[in-house]
Amino acid sequence: MASTVSSHTKPKIAISACLMGAEVRFNGGHKESRLCSQALSEHFDFVPLCPEVAIGLGIPRQPIRLIGDPAQPQAVGSVDATLNVTQALHDYGVTTAAALTDICGYIFMQKSPSCGLERVKVYQDGGRPAELSGRGIYAQAICAAHPDLPVEEDGRLNDPVLRENFLTRVYAYSAWQALLNAGITRRSLTEFHARYKYQLMANHPAQYKILGNLLGNLGKSDACKIAPLYFSELMKALKQCATRRTHTNVLQHISGYLKRSISAEDKQEMQLLITQYLHGIVPLVVPLTLLKHHFRRHPTPYISSQVYLQPHPENLSLRNAI
Repeated sequence: MASTVSSHTKPKIAISACLMGAEVRFNGGHKESRLCSQALSEHFDFVPLCPEVAIGLGIPRQPIRLIGDPAQPQAVGSVDATLNVTQALHDYGVTTAAALTDICGYIFMQKSPSCGLERVKVYQDGGRPAELSGRGIYAQAICAAHPDLPVEEDGRLNDPVLRENFLTRVYAYSAWQALLNAGITRRSLTEFHARYKYQLMANHPAQYKILGNLLGNLGKSDACKIAPLYFSELMKALKQCATRRTHTNVLQHISGYLKRSISAEDKQEMQLLITQYLHGIVPLVVPLTLLKHHFRRHPTPYISSQVYLQPHPENLSLRNAI
């Protein structure tokens, strides 16, 4: 079965430099993520960035923190509150976002006043954090400029389900860039959607139908005009994590294509493994491996084209833990 993931091109992922082991933190240290710097670096070209150093803050330096309105916080020095780097971080984010046209994802340092995506403390008068948390100034600028870009924080990547979800989205983003580079046509857009059928059914079953209807209304309209809306809705759908129940539904659908090809015993084994997966006895990779085995012996072009069977390189082993 042909892999749906290209082995020749490594998607680019921007990343907070401290997570790659660069000693750029306020205290001169780093926050190296072995997952990123070692396990994932074989598959991705990382682009390390540190906005605080980039805007001219030294190493070491006084730490900064967010204060004021959690929806629009200010980034100031925690020792010298007259040091206000809000505009500088925002402007660097805007400039960097404009330059990062070829990345397919961004991994941010969690809880950072410049890079944190969520749950960043925003301090009030008296030194207490607000009940509502904020987002890092630089991260906000990046996300505003690239709303469809897959983004995640380093700590959340330790969760196998969130890790698999994020990297599935990175490869989807990469595949979309390749489609754009080749030139969008009605046919290429329809075929792209068809390849994502079962991946969408696993992540967001209702959205698969909505996206299908969107393309069904293409008619004679320009595919290039519908494409951005389609892709935004696709990325929103893929952001929802698949569950054991939705994965099981997809496994059942795909196994249906084998009903005339395999023996009663093989069908029974397939159903047993799908049921064991549903109840958490075996990981997703187990029924999937058996399905792929049968489809190698009984190829079905439509199933062979499905991203769901291989949304990321097999040796990333992302489905061994979910």
